[in-house]
Amino acid sequence: MIKFLSRLPMWALYAFSTFLYFLAYYVVRHRHQVISDQLAKVFPAMSAAERAAIHKRFLKNFCDVLVEVIKSLAMNASDMTAHVRILNMSLARDYLDAGKSVMLVTSHLCNWEWLLQGVVLQLGYPLDAAYKPLHDQWAERLMLGVRSRFGARLIPAKELLADFLRRRGVVRALAMNADQAPVSTDKRYWTRFLGQDTAFYIGAEQIARATRLPIMYLVMRRVRRGYYEVELQQLWDGREILEPNAITERYARACEFDVLKSPADWLWSYRRWRLQKPLYGAD
Repeated sequence: MIKFLSRLPMWALYAFSTFLYFLAYYVVRHRHQVISDQLAKVFPAMSAAERAAIHKRFLKNFCDVLVEVIKSLAMNASDMTAHVRILNMSLARDYLDAGKSVMLVTSHLCNWEWLLQGVVLQLGYPLDAAYKPLHDQWAERLMLGVRSRFGARLIPAKELLADFLRRRGVVRALAMNADQAPVSTDKRYWTRFLGQDTAFYIGAEQIARATRLPIMYLVMRRVRRGYYEVELQQLWDGREILEPNAITERYARACEFDVLKSPADWLWSYRRWRLQKPLYGAD
């Protein structure tokens, strides 16, 4: 069924997306309370109508992302690069051309699955992407197939550093999506993010520091329906002397800026603040 849907033209898939949105908002009420509560936390000064408008726009965008991921199964390389334009890939490629691997970090903004595909096709070097294995074997096979079809190498996040050290001679990019709650580890960094006490993964910073990898943040922006632009922003050059967690703090600030700039494009259905900051012992 998914393969069949992937062969439909985009206009038909977007019509299906509109139907999914109607079901998600008006019938199923997909994670309605989670989305509403998080929007109220972040935007307390907004009216209920303003927050509802972001809620609806988010669900419309999210349903578009779902059908775009399905469509990616039938897209060729030229199709994908036409939909995902990277403005300054030279920022990463200059390091790679000099024989230096890099770390790329991003967030769940816009279509993060197409972001991976667009970077793989336009980077010109191997890319190893960290991911969290899924419990459902069918879903695991499907997502691995989608994410690796243009050459990305998928590695469980816990194995990323060890894998990099084993293959240190391979010049490549390591990629990580780092804006979700670090519930599976006690190693986390607490900061204020979108007005909330928020825990962040420190894995990307730890790997970058241990291996002296320059680390860059990728922001994706929606140009129009189905078309995106990506910009790279350097967080650390691999040499600058910084205090512990300073790179993660820079990432949090960059991510916060982009969420506030385009709130309907962020993944509000994910419970970002499930962790509570402890009274003692937190950074």
